[in-house]
Amino acid sequence: MSIKHLLPALLAVLAITANAGAKDDFKKDIRISANNYWAYPIVNDSDAPELTPTPEGYTPFFINHYGRHGSRWLIGMKMYEFPVQQLEIGERNGKLTPRGKQVLDILRQLRDAARGRDGELSDIGAEQHQGIARRMFRNFPTVFLGDAPVRARSTIVIRCILSMQNELDVLKSLNPNLQITSDASHAEMYYMNYDDPVVGPLRKAALPLTEQLRDKLVKPEHMLRKLFSDKRFARDSIQGTELMINLFDVVGNMQSHHAWEHVDMYDLFSLDDAYNVWRYNNMRWYVYSGETPLTRCRVDFMQTNLLLSFIEDADRAIALNRNSASLRFGHESVVLPLTCLMGINGADYQTTDLLNLDKHWQSYKIFPMACNIQMIFYRPDHPGEDILVKVLLNEAEATLPVKTDIAPYYRWKDVRDYYMDKLSRQPYIPAIIQ
Repeated sequence: MSIKHLLPALLAVLAITANAGAKDDFKKDIRISANNYWAYPIVNDSDAPELTPTPEGYTPFFINHYGRHGSRWLIGMKMYEFPVQQLEIGERNGKLTPRGKQVLDILRQLRDAARGRDGELSDIGAEQHQGIARRMFRNFPTVFLGDAPVRARSTIVIRCILSMQNELDVLKSLNPNLQITSDASHAEMYYMNYDDPVVGPLRKAALPLTEQLRDKLVKPEHMLRKLFSDKRFARDSIQGTELMINLFDVVGNMQSHHAWEHVDMYDLFSLDDAYNVWRYNNMRWYVYSGETPLTRCRVDFMQTNLLLSFIEDADRAIALNRNSASLRFGHESVVLPLTCLMGINGADYQTTDLLNLDKHWQSYKIFPMACNIQMIFYRPDHPGEDILVKVLLNEAEATLPVKTDIAPYYRWKDVRDYYMDKLSRQPYIPAIIQ
């Protein structure tokens, strides 16, 4: 079995194995280059990937899930203030182009709107989770039949809690009989967002390589010509590289808000600019989360506790033999390494060649705003046959590094054995499931 079809505009984006190339994706929609600031690509229910039919003789009965919060305001007012401060240097010296004056006015409005909203969920972010819940219910109605228990947990960050609440409100409206419980507690953080003491030093040792490559890739000349009328002034008075990276994030995140989503400032960057800033960001996220020898192939194992939580909840649901769901809400800094650890769509790719990383591993295909992993479990109508599982990444059917002759479905016993074996062989195991 295979996916019937995907919305053509999203095919190269959502299917990592298609690998058409990042620059080709950015030509189709430059907003994708925003990487982890890219707004969730499924805006309308009709845009969602079409899924293969349920195998004959099977019924979906359990969903294991971890999802990132929806679109948000940027974290730290400095991200809004720094580009304003840089352009104001040009303003004070009479060195802004007409376009530079327009951009400064927009950036001031955005900065003022952001005050007091550090990292908070946006209006679009709430809508993203409402849509995900609605499609989850539509796609797998037997999971949510009757008084099915739905256990929801969030990290203790308010944008994640509100994302969870938006999904639960929709599920409850679709079936008021659901037995929903929700929680957001420090007691759950050891698997919801584990602070692994081994990871920090490994990242710190590897990240300087990305900073060396940054200066080879990020060239702010085109942007500076758009904003400043005096080339020498811009070179001597403006922190060009830092401004370009910061401004690229601000521009990319404007798609998180209805008030700003149609304000286009991507003319400040050439296609090569967007591609190279993304390449730099992609390298950093790979070192930060990927299964690379640069960090001893260890970093993604920080999600060991979370993957074991998935396994434990699945085992429990199978033993109880009733329909239910286990929903978790957190951050892209969890979804990305979890995807690598699970090897979803080849995300466990290993390399030390960061300059060619973009040809094989693209983080934007994993973690836009509201990104999510769903493991759908299927119960056989006849006892004694195998439990099946299918994995969705951002609602599109995905592959696992496990042998199967029934793709996109896998036998749960094979998947479980694969992950338990992988976890047993990690170079260092943190404090696993308390």
